Amino acid sequence: MPSDGPRGPHSPERTSVVVTGGSGFIGRAVVRAFRARGVAVTVVDRVPFPIGASGDDGDDGVHDGVHVVVGELRDAEVREAAVTARTAGIIHLAALTSVLRSVERPVETYADNVAVTQDLLELARRHEVPRFVLASTNAVIGDVGTATISVDLPPRPLTPYGATKAACEMLLSGYSGAYGMTTCALRFTNVYGPGMSHKDSFVPRLMRAALAGTGVRIHGDGEQRRDLVHLDDVVRAIGLAFDSGYSGRAIVGAGHSVSVLDLVETVRQVTGAALPVEHVAAPAGEMPAVVVDIAASAETIGYRPEVPLADGLASVWKYFSELARPAR
Repeated sequence: MPSDGPRGPHSPERTSVVVTGGSGFIGRAVVRAFRARGVAVTVVDRVPFPIGASGDDGDDGVHDGVHVVVGELRDAEVREAAVTARTAGIIHLAALTSVLRSVERPVETYADNVAVTQDLLELARRHEVPRFVLASTNAVIGDVGTATISVDLPPRPLTPYGATKAACEMLLSGYSGAYGMTTCALRFTNVYGPGMSHKDSFVPRLMRAALAGTGVRIHGDGEQRRDLVHLDDVVRAIGLAFDSGYSGRAIVGAGHSVSVLDLVETVRQVTGAALPVEHVAAPAGEMPAVVVDIAASAETIGYRPEVPLADGLASVWKYFSELARPAR
């Protein structure tokens, strides 16, 4: 249970973890993981925390040790309601994550991603919060073709989204160096898992097509490669980073990339669906591959992925199948 951080004779014990974006796909799973440890969690999100998501059906804003602050993180009152002298650490998942939207609205992307992160870091400094974990992305590196992305490659982002995440990583580094705060930026690859029915990424589209008995469209020849990391591995990585005391960057992925065609074939095996494929023109800027080296993550935060792709996809299929069953 978190209890570290500076404490004088009259200082409160640091017992709570703040999870921004805690009502989202990754956030809900992170909240469940910290509650399983017996750690109190403060969720701050622009949408309410789903009732029962932490294992309780209470509706008074506190569900099974989860305190909920609903509002925009751009609002100082919202931030200050969430981060207090009792905060043991901040797990910052909230962000504008759409690459397309970042290109269309770069100013909004900066405000949601960079300015909010700066404000949270400053609030953490004022309250002497000892730990800060950021959800980042390998998009900070840009397009390296089919080369392997390592944590030490220089940032060359190609979109406002990637640029704002690179800026956030630099802010974390500055606050760690100047104030001794433990700050860790986790660069996620493509995250998938149960709980993503509302998303429009390729894995949920495959699952919906399998349920409906329809086909899927694939950009180009389908040989582009992607690294897919299961939600359980991501949540474990966040916990490891939080506990490790490591300041810096770590890549969180499966460490094994597959082609889009191979992904479709694995979903066919898991679901039993035919999933016919229609090839369509790839959009401009489609990356040929995302291949990451996660070896350093084992050394820095102790992260090693555990969920094989077929097993992970089976967990997603089970989730979608249960959603599709008629209510009794």
